[in-house]
Amino acid sequence: MKHALSFPKYKTAINKIIARLKDLMIPFQHRLYCTPSMQGSYSIKKALPTLVPEMSYSSLSIQEGGTASSVFAAMVMGEFVGDVEKVRRDLREYCGMDTFAMVEIVGRLRGC
Repeated sequence: MKHALSFPKYKTAINKIIARLKDLMIPFQHRLYCTPSMQGSYSIKKALPTLVPEMSYSSLSIQEGGTASSVFAAMVMGEFVGDVEKVRRDLREYCGMDTFAMVEIVGRLRGC
């Protein structure tokens, strides 16, 4: 576990967290659940409207992971130009939505 090696002080805690993680991509990638509306994709942006149609990223300032990643990287590298506090809030909102979307998708899958 390379993350634990990077932070040896936290190795035990990190490994306990990693042991509990589940890859939500697997049920979709292995076609344990698929629908035509997912258009052959197993991204969260395709799975969410299929399984949890009442949830949407459309009201968020940041609506997709590529943007979130590039904005975050620019901030970390000190290259971001703009309202840092607003973008931090936007990133927290996007990441919160992503996390809640995964929780809801798992809940729907368990109900299938």
